[in-house]
This record gives sequence, structure tokens and C-alpha cells, in this order.
Amino acid sequence: MISSIEDAETAVDGDLDLRAIGERVRRLRKGRGDTLATLAARAGLSVSMLSAVERGEKAATVLVLHRIAGALSTTIARLVEEESPVRATILPRDRQAVIPGEGGWTRRIVSPVVPGIEFEMMVTTLPPGIDAGEYDPHPAGSHEYLLVLEGELTLTLDGVEHRLAAGDAIHHDGHCRHGYRNDGDTACRYVLAMTEAPRRRP
Repeated sequence: MISSIEDAETAVDGDLDLRAIGERVRRLRKGRGDTLATLAARAGLSVSMLSAVERGEKAATVLVLHRIAGALSTTIARLVEEESPVRATILPRDRQAVIPGEGGWTRRIVSPVVPGIEFEMMVTTLPPGIDAGEYDPHPAGSHEYLLVLEGELTLTLDGVEHRLAAGDAIHHDGHCRHGYRNDGDTACRYVLAMTEAPRRRP
């Protein structure tokens, strides 16, 4: 399972600063007192994959970054962007990280990283017929809010499907398995906002 996830969900994206992402992952890992092996096990990844990400040799796409961020009790945004200490922060479009997914779908991170706040907002585009995969539960106390901008989206929560059309919005507990699929004939674009609760240390 680990190797198939890494093979399918890993691609180098020239728009991302791979070395900076790796340094942030390493800094967060060491700040928690985790070894490579400990974090890799918690994220469900191989040690070699995690080590390559930390060295800036590989750019993990959404699923792998989701697992690393979850294992570190943080957000994908905090891995791909530096913190902004000022009271108001503009994140220009050309500085928003775009993370590719298998099959041509993309996730654009539109939330600046603010110290002490684990909040993330992103705009995802799913081409027709694309399944973005299923994601592990966030820590208990996490919440997700989603608004469909264009097209149709099938959101699966712990195996239960919810079909959403353009203009529909939904909130759900983040502590469940969740998946995103476009069964329509046109592209689907949606905004997803998430608050991440701290993960309890074992």
C-alpha cells in the first residue's frame, strides 16, 4: 500500500520550492522529537520517501503531503508556505502553491500561514471523471467547510456519498475518511476550508 501511494502520488512540480518544503518538514519533525522512522510510520510512508522529501529531492502531491501534515498535526499550507507575522497578509496568485494530483487535478493553497493558527483554505479543480482519492481522518475536533463553485462534486464521508451541485455548501466533522470525485461531464471547482485540531501524542 505504501509503495503504490508513493508511486501514484509523487511528481516533481517546478513551481514548488522543494528544498524549503523539506526543511520545514524536518524542522517540524525535530521540533516534535520524532525520528524519520517514527514520522514515516505515523504518516504511512516509507522512510526513504520521507527522507527524499526532507532533502528536497521529491515533491509529494496532495495525498502524500496530506499524510505528512496530518502526522505532524499541521496543514499542507504550513509545509509549502512560510509563516507571515503581520496582521494582514496578501497572498498574490503567483505565490500560491499549486499541488498536482494524479489524473490532472490540482489543489491551489490560498491561505497564508499565520503563527499559532492551523487553518487552511484551498481551491481544487477536478476534471470530468476524476477521483481525487480517499483521505485519512484528521484529528478529532477538526472541521471542514466546502463550497462548490462550478460543476458537480461527489463527497464521500465514511462511505456515505453526498452529491453537491454548483452553489451547494457543506460542513463536516474532519475526523472521518473523506473522498472527492467528479462524476460530471464538466470540470468541478470547489473551495475547501479546514481547521486542524492538534493530534494527541501516543
